[in-house]
Amino acid sequence: MKKSLVILFAATLGLAACNNFKKGPGGLMYQIHKTEGKDKIVEGDIIKINAVQKTEKDSVTSSTYDIQQPAVFPVSKKQWAGDISDALMLLAEGDSATFKIDLDSMAKYSNQPKPATQKDKYMVFTVKIEKVMHKAAGEADSTFQRKATEFFQKDFQATVAKHKAAEAGKIKNFIADNNLKVQTTASGLQYVITAPGDSQRATLTDTLMVNYTGKLLTKKSDGKENIFDTSVEKVAKESGKYNQMAQYGPRPFSLGRAIPGFDEGLKLIGKGGKITLIIPSALAYGEGGMPQGGITPFSPLSFDVEITDIKKATNAPAAAQTPTMAPAPTR
Repeated sequence: MKKSLVILFAATLGLAACNNFKKGPGGLMYQIHKTEGKDKIVEGDIIKINAVQKTEKDSVTSSTYDIQQPAVFPVSKKQWAGDISDALMLLAEGDSATFKIDLDSMAKYSNQPKPATQKDKYMVFTVKIEKVMHKAAGEADSTFQRKATEFFQKDFQATVAKHKAAEAGKIKNFIADNNLKVQTTASGLQYVITAPGDSQRATLTDTLMVNYTGKLLTKKSDGKENIFDTSVEKVAKESGKYNQMAQYGPRPFSLGRAIPGFDEGLKLIGKGGKITLIIPSALAYGEGGMPQGGITPFSPLSFDVEITDIKKATNAPAAAQTPTMAPAPTR
């Protein structure tokens, strides 16, 4: 009897949560969590936004909070009823909401078929509008664009400065939290060799077959490791980075073709070797970061690396890979 009551109670809660969503155009579902009552976003406004994208099963596929960098972009004209622009125009500066974008409508109006593997009906976004730049009545486009550019450039530089100031602390905390007994090279690379491999070390003309997993040093908002790229299929699936178009398994690298810290680490182990690298931003993507890979300026990185083979040069040079350049995760 008690079990039946628990199930009934849980079902009632789930139904109540569903009923909290309002219906919008084009199959859009939305729930506004907080509103400041300011002027709503309109086409052409430039916004700064934090957002979490999830599947219907509550699996996070991307998050600006995890990379500690809000997105800034102009709000474009809506392409169809119920698209993301339509959803954003329900909000104002300071507002937060959850949107469910209908994937069938998206496929229909974008002329891009819904992937056969995509079983969800909705793409789910939870957003917080941090800043809205409105164009004043009668204001010239050039004046508005210059004003917005100056504001957001200044705002971005302030964020970059925070990343730079926090870098040393991130490295120290990561090493302590993972109880790592690191060694440090003259360049500042820190590492732990868990298996040295054989005595052979790669040369500039060799091709190394490498398994790796790259992660940011701060954990995700759900407490899990903040993995941004991997060659290991199991890790890709567990971290939400799996791409059915990717070929998982050891990938080819050549010395001198990767970021400096990764390249230096490859020289420290032989075939069969395993190493954990803690790479300061100066040996990774520096003050520019790599936005397309979700790596912000002054981001220190960690890689778990295994060299499965070292192949001697042939007449045809082998293709080399660069970590963090794996295909983007399926949306």
